[in-house]
Formats: sequence, C-alpha cells, structure tokens
Amino acid sequence: MNRAQTFLVVAVVAAMTLGACGTATSGSDGLRIVVTTSTLGDLVSNVVGSDATVEILMPIGADPHSFSPSSRQVAALSDADLVVTNGLGLEENFSDVLEGVIGDGGRVLDLGSMLDPIPFGVDDEDHEEEDHGEEEDDDHTLDPHIWMDPLRMADAARFVAEALSDVDDGVDWTARAASYSADLNELHTKIEGMLSPIDDSKRLLVTNHDALGYFAARYGFEVVGTVIPGGSTLGDPSSEDLASLVTTMRELGVSVVFAETTRPSVLAEAVAAELGGEVQVVELFTGSLGEPGSGAETLIDLLRLDATRIAEALAPAG
Repeated sequence: MNRAQTFLVVAVVAAMTLGACGTATSGSDGLRIVVTTSTLGDLVSNVVGSDATVEILMPIGADPHSFSPSSRQVAALSDADLVVTNGLGLEENFSDVLEGVIGDGGRVLDLGSMLDPIPFGVDDEDHEEEDHGEEEDDDHTLDPHIWMDPLRMADAARFVAEALSDVDDGVDWTARAASYSADLNELHTKIEGMLSPIDDSKRLLVTNHDALGYFAARYGFEVVGTVIPGGSTLGDPSSEDLASLVTTMRELGVSVVFAETTRPSVLAEAVAAELGGEVQVVELFTGSLGEPGSGAETLIDLLRLDATRIAEALAPAG
C-alpha cells in the first residue's frame, strides 16, 4: 500500500465525548486526532503537542488484539480530523468500522503498512534480501508489533507530521516530529548498550505470544518459541503446543519466559514449572503503556524498561 492509498479523511472528535474506554491528551479546541492504541497515542501526542486534541481509544492495560470499540468510540472515529491506526491486523475488532470510515471519505493514517513491516519469524536483514511476493500483502502474514522498534517509531513520527500537514499546514508539525525522532534514536543507542553484555548464545527469546519480532530483529535476538501460537493473543495453545515449547526450551537451554502485562501469565508459569530449576517468568510491557508508577508510562519508557528487564534476565551476573 502506498502513502497516498494509506491516508483518507475523517471529521472532528469533541473532547467531551471521552468515556471510560479511552484517554485523551488535552490540546487546542480545533484539530481532533483519534488514535487506536496507547503506544501510538503517546507518539502522536508528542508530535501534536498543544496544537490538537488527541483521543486514545484503548485504555491503559488493554490488549489491542481483543479490544472492541464502544458505540461512542465508533462515533469518535467517524468525527475525527485524522485517525491514526497501527494496522496490519492488530486492531482485529476495528476492521469493519475503519473500512466504513474510509468509505465515508475519512482520513486514516495506517502506520504499520508504511514502516516496512516484516513477516512473522523473519529478521530485518533477511527481509531486505527477499523478493516481496503478493502473499505479503495479506495483513495477517505480517507482524503488526511495529512499536517495539524505536527506529521504526522515529519514522512513524515523521509520517504523522506529514499527515497532519495535509490536514492543517499552519503548524510546524515536522519540527516537533524531528525532535521526538531524535529522542527515539538516542533511545535506540542506549538500548544497544544495555543489551551488549548478552552473549550471542543467550540471545534466544521465548515469549507469551509473538510480540517481540521487531525488537529481536533490531537487536540481534531470535524468537525461538511462543506460549500462544501465532502473532495474536487470541490463539489457544494445545497441550502438544506447550509440550513442544518445553522441549525446545530444554534443548536450547532457554531459562526465561517473557510474559506480558496485558495477558494472564498462567500458561507461561505452567511452562516454567514444567521445566523446573531456575526458569524465570519475566513480565514485559508489549501491548499497552503502563499505569502511573509502572515505569512504562510513555513509549520511550516502555521500550527502555523492556530492554532493561531483558538485559537483567539474559546478561551474565556480576
């Protein structure tokens, strides 16, 4: 999908329409932006500053794969000046609504399709060397967890600024996006340093579901197994799936399972218990920002905290 196909127009969200299912960043009484996820909502808020009002549909802690919009939120999508979505099949219960917004002439910025998405299980280097076939046009073959890569998010900030300029060219959105992109690039450098002590032989990840593909590709890890099969949290692992994961972990010497704040960790803990010994279950923030005091209140905080926890779990002690 090219950039021109990605953008389509939507009208205004009144700030007082905010309900319990979403949050907002207060801005001007003019331009209204609706964003589906809390992670992208933070990025957009950094770009718009006080020059627009941002409504974030998914509350803190919501699983983006399973979240369904309320009727009020559907109306908000239809009334916004710009809707920013992750796309790539992440907002599984939004698809019909977003298609309706587009059909009505609304402006929707689908960031995922613009950020060189990778198929599940493929790293960035391999992806660049591939001949991209038509099969990759199917959203469900591509990994939607783009926000786990700070460099892709730096690009996303610039795309948001471009879309905002199409709506209102009276604000220098580009300068603010450039400043935020610089922060994300700085974060990337810090994360590289934090992860550098981890031996190559230990750069193996087992996760609750396949949410760390972009992080793994960017920082030289391999996702060798997931508790829930596939790239959605809505999968249902069989006993054979879990037994196979236990076997893989035992054979590779993997002693950490990375769980998620947006899903119960019962299955991850069951896998760890089956392995016994010193197997850890370490919780990461993946699908949502964290509550105040969590250390993951912003996208930059989330990525820094996750990198810290991965480094602490996998780097040699001492």
